[in-house]
Amino acid sequence: MIPAKFDYVRPSSVDEAVAALRDAGEDAKILAGGQSLLPVLRLRLAAPSTIIDLGGIADLRRIAEDGDRIAIGAMVPHHDVMRDDLVKQHVSLLSQATATVADPQVRHRGTLGGALAHADPAGDLGAVALALDAEFVIAGASGTRTVGASEFFVDYFTTAIGEGEILTQVRFPKYTGWASHYEKFNRTAQAWSMCAVAVALRIDGGSIAEARVGLTNMGTTPIRASGVEAALVGQQANEDSARAAAEHATEGTAAPSDADAAADYREHLARVLTGRAVLAAAG
Repeated sequence: MIPAKFDYVRPSSVDEAVAALRDAGEDAKILAGGQSLLPVLRLRLAAPSTIIDLGGIADLRRIAEDGDRIAIGAMVPHHDVMRDDLVKQHVSLLSQATATVADPQVRHRGTLGGALAHADPAGDLGAVALALDAEFVIAGASGTRTVGASEFFVDYFTTAIGEGEILTQVRFPKYTGWASHYEKFNRTAQAWSMCAVAVALRIDGGSIAEARVGLTNMGTTPIRASGVEAALVGQQANEDSARAAAEHATEGTAAPSDADAAADYREHLARVLTGRAVLAAAG
């Protein structure tokens, strides 16, 4: 189908984008990579008055080292994130999870910021951002503010980005030397995750000194598996510890039932995939 008529704006700076969003009003939509927005437009499930394309803002397409953090612009494509040397060295879990997103075509067009702002609970990157305590830099008419990952994901397809605001950057603490793995289960290649688990471990002398675990598609938002983390810390990095900790994977979750899987099946997957992810991360 052909989308409904709309005005098109392509700003060259964040300030111009914020001004365009203010001028266009509540019916405007932000275009990042377009991998979620364009199908909705074609089906006329959305009919915005104005599309504001962030593709012309060079500042949003950079990856940089900033002290103890890696700062990634909201418009950096998935393909660039997964191949960047800084990301692979300091935030390896993000690189691994990004490599599982959809297919090469989508990874070349889709962006980190667009995926996270879309906040689909079945999306792969929200659980990573939550597990790694990422920070989200949001710009609006009143200036710039930073929101932690624990407060960024509010509900199903809902984030802390307010009306008239734009996500400009995602900042990840460095996890240099940590072991990590993203374990994903889907029905077919390139499909959304039925369930997935993001794991990062700091292993010292064969024992797990710190653990960070995030769950994909086990609720209306990404979920931090705090029970699994607590069960892992201080334990030997072995199969027995992984399996025991994985039994805590469903604590605090609200797995959905849909055409792909019932809630109890997703809970089973969460336990199995958590054990696999911990073992894979631990080598």
